[in-house]
Amino acid sequence: MPDPGTVGIARTALSAGHASGQGDTLPDATGESTPTAGKVLQSGGAEKTTIQRLHTGKLRRMKKILLLLCLLGAFSPAWAKTPGEVDVGAVLREASLTGLSDRSRMLSSYRGKPLIINVWASWCGPCRQEMASIEKLSHRFGGKRYNVIGISTDDYADRAQAFLRQAKTTFSHYIDKQLILENMLGADRLPLTLLVDAQGRVLGKIYGAQDWDSPEAVEAVAKAFNIRK
Repeated sequence: MPDPGTVGIARTALSAGHASGQGDTLPDATGESTPTAGKVLQSGGAEKTTIQRLHTGKLRRMKKILLLLCLLGAFSPAWAKTPGEVDVGAVLREASLTGLSDRSRMLSSYRGKPLIINVWASWCGPCRQEMASIEKLSHRFGGKRYNVIGISTDDYADRAQAFLRQAKTTFSHYIDKQLILENMLGADRLPLTLLVDAQGRVLGKIYGAQDWDSPEAVEAVAKAFNIRK
C-alpha cells in the first residue's frame, strides 16, 4: 500500500498542475490519461507504445515536481511525529553537536547562513547512495551561500567514521548517539535532509535518497534559500 502522505502530495501536485493549465503534462488523480494525451494516441500496437511512453514521461515529470514541492517545504508527508520534533516553519532548538569528522560545537553556531542538514547512518543503503550528491551540492554556488552538515545516527562512531573515509566528504559531520537531534529533526526514517534558513527556521524536510546535484534539486535549493544564480 502506498504511503498516505505520498499519495496526498501526489494528488495536490496533480490538482495544481491542472489548475495552472498544464493538465496535459500529468495524469489526473484517478490515473487516467489527460485529454491532450488522448489526441495523440494511435490504433493497434502504436497506441500501446505511445501510452507506455506517455506514462513513463509523466511519471518522471511528476517526480521532479514532487521533489521541488517537498524541497520548498510546500508539503509534509503525513507521519507520526518523533518526541520533541520541530515542525516545518518552526525554529530549531539549541543543541550540542558531537564531533565526528570535525570539532564539537553548538547548533546555533551555524546561524547567519542557510543550512542543509543531512541525517544518515552507515548501515543505511539509501544514505550511502545519496552521499556523493550531497557532497557535490555542498560545493554549489562556490560553496559559500549555505553550509552543509551531516548527522550520523550510528551507535558506534568507528563505523560512521569508516563510512566517511570511503565517502571522502569534505563537509562537517557529527554523531547523535543520544537521539536528541534524531528526535528534534524528525528522523524516524533515513535518510532525512532538512533545509534551514539563516535564522534556524525549518523550510523543508525531505525523506529518502535524492540526486542532490540534479538541476531540479539545485533549483529547488536556490529558490528555498533565495539564491540568485
